[in-house]
Amino acid sequence: MIFLRIALFLFLFSMPYVYGIEEVKLDIKDLREVDASSQTSYLLEEVLTKHFDKSPVETVHLFGYYRAAFDYEDDDLTYGFSSMSAGIDGDFKDGKTHYEMRFRFNPKHDCSFLQYFPSNMYIANTSIPHHTVVLGHTRTPTGYEGGKSLTTLPLYAYSQISRNFGNVRKVGARVKGNYDYIEYDLGGYSSDVYFTSFFPGAEFAGWASIKPLAKLDSEKYGVLKLGGGITTGQRHGDYFVSGAYAGYERQKFSADFEWAKADGYNGARGFSSNKAEGFYTTLGYKITPKLQLVTRYDQFKPNVDLSVVKREYSAGMNYFIKGQALKVMLNYIFCQNNTSKDSHRILLGTQVLL
Repeated sequence: MIFLRIALFLFLFSMPYVYGIEEVKLDIKDLREVDASSQTSYLLEEVLTKHFDKSPVETVHLFGYYRAAFDYEDDDLTYGFSSMSAGIDGDFKDGKTHYEMRFRFNPKHDCSFLQYFPSNMYIANTSIPHHTVVLGHTRTPTGYEGGKSLTTLPLYAYSQISRNFGNVRKVGARVKGNYDYIEYDLGGYSSDVYFTSFFPGAEFAGWASIKPLAKLDSEKYGVLKLGGGITTGQRHGDYFVSGAYAGYERQKFSADFEWAKADGYNGARGFSSNKAEGFYTTLGYKITPKLQLVTRYDQFKPNVDLSVVKREYSAGMNYFIKGQALKVMLNYIFCQNNTSKDSHRILLGTQVLL
């Protein structure tokens, strides 16, 4: 049956419909509200979704994703894309199987267009209660923020530990579990990044979180999440990344704290044998349902054996015109490096999910 589904998945990609860009969800029937700013949503989801009556496939949804910004740094103004994607996703009639195929059209300087072209390509099944089994090319859980989609980040860019250690997709199999008090994400992958080589080594990535306040009134007590995990494998050498996270949300306020340490790492910026360490603190407050203020302190040591310390002080504003489907982001970043000149950046970004 799985091979039939894969074949249908590939066949449907040639059909003229578009899909929503989204990370794997435990509840694949979850309605994606356009006005919700805490989750991925799409402006034209109803229009660009095709429903089938007599087919193993329930829906086919075509999507487009655009994220870019004007970047003003030390009298130099540029315009660049952080992501430009399109693809398809949908559900099977069994109500338990979800699929997605997404492609990136923005270039990446350290690999060819075809190597960077494939993004999410997976099948996910929820037949086991409280669990999702995922096969394919997905973003690995290396860190809490490093395993999240760009679409829901409070600031325009990832933190330094996420940019270096995580924020990368790999081919493998994973199991995601979600209970009242605990959730986890465990998987085995190829250590290859951006399809540059065939299985250069194996990787394990796992993350688990507890939710102590799960049974309490979230409006009154808020939502608390405490987590940690490791990523370890071999590619040009051994690497091991460990991290810990604490997050709290209550009504209009949110706070995230994450620390990570690496003895070698294999993230979006490639393999490094360096011992590195960093942490960040992000605070957010919603003045109105559409307007959010955000600030972050971010510190990173790219090599703990040297004296280099990179610090970023960020302040930003998000305006949710239609939730995450259409928003504007304004970020100011003061970059401080103890071995080079300080710099100032202003980012004016837009995000559009069709």
